[in-house]
Amino acid sequence: MNRRFSRVESGADLKDYFDRGDIASRENRWNFEVAWEVANKVGGIYTVIRSKAYVSTEEMGEQLCMMGPYKENCARTEMEEMEFPRGNPLLDAVNSLRSRGYKIHTGRWLVDGNPQLILFDIGSAAWKLDQFKSEMWEKCHIGIPHLDIETNDAIILGFMIAEFLEEFRNFAVSYSQNNGLSAPRIVAHFHEWQAGVGLIVLRTRQVEIATVFTTHATLLGRYLCAGNTDFYNNLDKFAVDEEAGKRQIYHRYCLERGATHLAHIFTTVSEITGYEAEHLLKRKPDIITPNGLNVKKFSAIHEFQNLHAVAKEKINEFVRGHFYGHMDFDLDKTLYFFIAGRYEFGNKGADIFIESLARLNAMLKHERPDTTVVAFLIFPTKTNNFNVDSLRGHAVIKQLRDTINNVQQAVGKRMFDTCLKGHIPNADDLLEKDDLVKIKRCMFAMQRDSMPPVTTHNVADDWNDPVLSSIRRCHLFNSVHDRVKMVFHPEFLTSTNPLFGIDYEEFVRGCHLGVFPSYYEPWGYTPAECTVMGIPSVTTNLSGFGCFMQEHISDPKSYGIYIVDRRYIGLENSVQQLSSFMMEFSRLNRRQRIIQRNRTERLSDLLDWRTLGIYYRQARVKALQAVYPDYIDETTLYGSRNNLIFSRPHSEPPSPTSSRHTTPAPSVHGSDDEDSVDEETELKELGIK
Repeated sequence: MNRRFSRVESGADLKDYFDRGDIASRENRWNFEVAWEVANKVGGIYTVIRSKAYVSTEEMGEQLCMMGPYKENCARTEMEEMEFPRGNPLLDAVNSLRSRGYKIHTGRWLVDGNPQLILFDIGSAAWKLDQFKSEMWEKCHIGIPHLDIETNDAIILGFMIAEFLEEFRNFAVSYSQNNGLSAPRIVAHFHEWQAGVGLIVLRTRQVEIATVFTTHATLLGRYLCAGNTDFYNNLDKFAVDEEAGKRQIYHRYCLERGATHLAHIFTTVSEITGYEAEHLLKRKPDIITPNGLNVKKFSAIHEFQNLHAVAKEKINEFVRGHFYGHMDFDLDKTLYFFIAGRYEFGNKGADIFIESLARLNAMLKHERPDTTVVAFLIFPTKTNNFNVDSLRGHAVIKQLRDTINNVQQAVGKRMFDTCLKGHIPNADDLLEKDDLVKIKRCMFAMQRDSMPPVTTHNVADDWNDPVLSSIRRCHLFNSVHDRVKMVFHPEFLTSTNPLFGIDYEEFVRGCHLGVFPSYYEPWGYTPAECTVMGIPSVTTNLSGFGCFMQEHISDPKSYGIYIVDRRYIGLENSVQQLSSFMMEFSRLNRRQRIIQRNRTERLSDLLDWRTLGIYYRQARVKALQAVYPDYIDETTLYGSRNNLIFSRPHSEPPSPTSSRHTTPAPSVHGSDDEDSVDEETELKELGIK
């Protein structure tokens, strides 16, 4: 066992069951995964389903099938259409539904693992919408408003999937009897309320299929948090029916709550969402199923450090252009912080991030005036166009670089010719007057009277924009005296972006710290992605990721996971804590940041689907046992993995001291040189021989 992590292997990894469905096939066990976001990029659940597809296929093989709505724009690039092989009950069930007039597309999802895919064309069954609604009212007393198009689509999809699963079970039973197989054991896993309609129909029709329902965030919870309520301190006091009715989502809430209670096994993605579901949906989750990632491994142990340096240089290029004429700070002593996600100003914690940056600005002016922090806010919102000043800056910098390169080539040629003649080059002879004139023109073009803009685009209705309003209130205008510089980029990053020219993943690698002080975050993929890429991050104890890290790491801060308390202390104290975390990070020298990035990257295995996928398997096993009591699976013999703990790193002092203001421990020789990691014990910590 690796002494560093002190792991307690109380449960199996999912990779122990990677047999491409061999055991599942022999047991005649089938798994269907249903979600609105299957091969349909809408929100965060798409990332969950897509990233989990590989490990699911490695476990279940051809016994796994994913189902969702057919959206032509997405399916065109996401799906390779093909028919199921003859004699397969999947093909028989598809053909049965096609004979009823439904359009169904089958094939494989073009993602890692290439799982089998069935997509239902909702429009082909729209003529039965009134019949579906009538059945929903008669059996569940849930009425669906005619004008709610999204819910109407969910009703159609749910009934189509339920009818398919009912037909599949009938064909699977016949197929098993004809081929001398054991009775089929089928489990259907539904994600979120849109897919949950299918679960409700299966249970009210009493189809013998095990069901699992996972909520990634409660519907009512999102609405309540968006209304600036003291959500978590009043969870047990909300009149849920009344609150849902006020927001005109009562029918959706009923569908979500119905799926929650009818499911054989109910799961949520985090403890904090489980607490929320217990009060809003009135059922405690049976299992917590944390979200994982497909962790990419590199052959070189420090390859991610090299990628950080390369990506940081690209961000440096943007900074040179954006802040042209005001480059009064040293890029070698500049730190890049960022926040990104959906533009939910309060839920994502952008409000306390900007407030904390204002306080960090004051602290840096006083304590570390030579350190600069550039804070990026990546929130997509409506814009008119790019900011002309920002575009002009990049054009000016490009002109200066091209001019310097041309002069450099000319000087090199003159130096070569002079040396060839046997003379020592004279500085006055190398740089001609014409060269100086070109350089001076470029330098004069870089002068500007205005301060660098705080946004890269012209934001629509900028006077009422919450980010820009908060920046104005905190007076963070990128003045020459500010040690914190602001850049609001109101669109997603892509490699075709004319300002950055890098995609989001590369941008994350180039930054030093991700800051996500969310108030409402059922899981939180952004800090998880930072961790996998070896980038320290700030999260909160109200996010699923933050709670997960608190539970599994004895000292998260030493691994580069800073957890802000937004649950048990007041807002002002949370702001102070966040600003102190950012100041603490700013005090780290370069060598300490390298060590911390190494520690952060070590947590990758903890977030890998190979580790976390076992929870989904356990949920399916419990559901199967609820429907088929004779079914036994060895995973149920293992205990929970909740006591898997990452201990404090050995290079970290065992307790804080008055002389230690930073984490990790300060360098013994005090060097800031990135190549000076030469202490034997630290080399051992970093895994270098």
